[in-house]
Amino acid sequence: MLLSLVALPSSAQFQADHFIEKLLKKHPERFAEILKNPDKYQIQILYTKIDRNRKNEPHFTTHRYHVNNAQYFYPASTVKLPAVALAFEKLNKLGIDKNTPMFTGADRPEQTSVKSDSTAEAGLPSVAHYAKKILLVSDNDAFNRLYEFIGQEEFNDSLHKKGFTNVRITHRLESPLGPENNRYTNPIRFEKDGKVILEQPAKYAAKELKSPEPILKGKGYMKGDELVNEPFDFSSKNYFALEDQHRLLKTLFFPDQMPASQRFNLTPEDYRFMYQYMSQFPVETSFPEHYTDDYYDGYAKFLLFGATKTRLPRHIRLFNKVGDAYGFLLDNAYIADFEKGIEFMLTAVIYCNEDEIFNDNKYDYETVGFPFMADLGKTIFEYELSRKRPNRPDLSRFEVEYDK
Repeated sequence: MLLSLVALPSSAQFQADHFIEKLLKKHPERFAEILKNPDKYQIQILYTKIDRNRKNEPHFTTHRYHVNNAQYFYPASTVKLPAVALAFEKLNKLGIDKNTPMFTGADRPEQTSVKSDSTAEAGLPSVAHYAKKILLVSDNDAFNRLYEFIGQEEFNDSLHKKGFTNVRITHRLESPLGPENNRYTNPIRFEKDGKVILEQPAKYAAKELKSPEPILKGKGYMKGDELVNEPFDFSSKNYFALEDQHRLLKTLFFPDQMPASQRFNLTPEDYRFMYQYMSQFPVETSFPEHYTDDYYDGYAKFLLFGATKTRLPRHIRLFNKVGDAYGFLLDNAYIADFEKGIEFMLTAVIYCNEDEIFNDNKYDYETVGFPFMADLGKTIFEYELSRKRPNRPDLSRFEVEYDK
C-alpha cells in the first residue's frame, strides 16, 4: 500500500545525523547561505561511504541530512532509472532481447504511435535504444515509451513489491495527457526478422494513483498566460522519495548486498549496459549521432561538476540519474575515481524557485542549484580523498568501454 505523504509512521519522518551538516559548515564559502535557509531550499542529502574488506566486499555507512519522506519534492527525470531497470526485467521475463525492434501502437486519440527511430543505428525503435537515450541525456519520449511498455499499474506494483513503497509513478513526462489518460497505455508489438514474436494489448490501470491528501506547494502557478495566485497541487504528480532513490541506486550497483526480494532480475549484460550509459559522456556516443554536437560532458552531471561545459576528466565517472523540473533539482549518483580508488554514493535534492511561482520558467538552477550540486560533490569528494581506507577497492566491475 502506498504510504501517505501526510501521515507517515514516525520512523519515516525527519531522519538525520550531524555528519553532513558538520562537513558543510566547514565550508561557509560554499554553503553559508544554504545553511541559513534550509527550509527555503528544502534540501535533502544522503551520502553512503563504502569500505571494502580484503575480499573486496563492501561495507556501507550512510549519513543523512534533512531526509524526510513526508516532505514532497517533484522527482522529475529521476523516475526514468527504475523505468529502465523494470523494462529490462520485463524483457527477461518474456525472453526477449533488449535490442529487438519494439513498435508502439495507438488505441486512443490522444496516444501516439512509433514505427521507426531515426536516431537508432538500424532506424528502428527498441527498449535498448530508449534506455540508452534515457541514461545518456534523459530523453523524455524514451521514458514515455518504456512507461507504456511496462504499464502504469505494473510499474508501481513491481517497485512496491521490491520494498520501494515511497514511490508513485502516475504519468508520462512532458506530455499533455491528464491523470485519467495516463492510466491508459499503448499496445506494443515486438518483431524479429519481420515476424511478430509478441503482441502486448493496450492496458488500463485499475487502481487510481493519487495522494490521499492535497500536496500544496508555492504561492502560485501559470495556467497558460494567466497567473493563478494559489498553491499548486502535486497530488496527482509523480512521487519518488529520496531514500528510495538512494536505495534503488544501491540495489543496482551492489545487488549481492541487497535482499533477494529487492533485487531486479537483470543479466550481467543488463548491468554492463546500465553502467556504461549512466556514466558515458554524450561525445563518446556514435548513435544518436547528434549527441556529439548537441551535448557537453557535464550535461546531466550535476554533482561534482554542476553542469559545467568544459571537458571533464575521464578517470572520474558519475553513474547517475538527474532531474530538474518545477524548480526542483536532483542528482542520484554512484561516483568513482578509478585512478585514486575512490567510490561513494551521493543523492541530493534542492528547491530553486525564489518567486514560488510554478510554470513561469523562472527557476534558479544556474544561480543556486548547479553551484550547490557542484559544491556538495566537491566537498564529499575532498573528504573521500582525505579519509583512510582499510583496502583499496577493486572497481573493475564498473569499468566499461565507451565506444558506441
